[in-house]
Amino acid sequence: MSRSARPLTSARVLHKIKALTTPQSSEQFVVNRNPRNLERLRIAYKPSGYHLEKPGRSYWHTLEINTSGRYVSADVKHYENGTILSASTAEWAIKQQLYKTNDTSAFVNLGRVLAQRCLQSGITEMTCNVDAVAGSKLQKLLQTLQDNGVSFQEPTRLVNSQPWDAYRHEKPWEVSEQSIPATPAKTDATKSKQK
Repeated sequence: MSRSARPLTSARVLHKIKALTTPQSSEQFVVNRNPRNLERLRIAYKPSGYHLEKPGRSYWHTLEINTSGRYVSADVKHYENGTILSASTAEWAIKQQLYKTNDTSAFVNLGRVLAQRCLQSGITEMTCNVDAVAGSKLQKLLQTLQDNGVSFQEPTRLVNSQPWDAYRHEKPWEVSEQSIPATPAKTDATKSKQK
């Protein structure tokens, strides 16, 4: 009987599993698959731009909104890689659900779609240099983005502290017990007072 035609036994299966799961070499390389990891840790390079520039270029991600006579589009741009996410009322899937592609409901629904895409890709903070008039369609789009979990405040970049600095920032990847607020357990006396 040939070797490949032998029936499977538990010993052969166990030997094959061990062969597949053991590392082939002693050197292990770590590959960072998330290019935004350093931005989330607040240690990535953040361009400062020129101090006379308005609105400035000190951001990792920014929101750009373009309106035309017929459609509205919103883009999230990275300072280095350009457009990362975009949503537009010109997209067929969004356009089919709207009565008009540039009215107030289109702006609100575009904000919902963009917020969902941002949260799915892990972008929760960005800058927004759009000045919207209170009560306008653009202001409702920005409010919808904020209501759905997107913040328009990026955290500041964590700079290296020098040995002679009096104050050292807490590192975002280290959580100390003092920084966690203590929640007191409710006793029976406090529960009866609340009733």
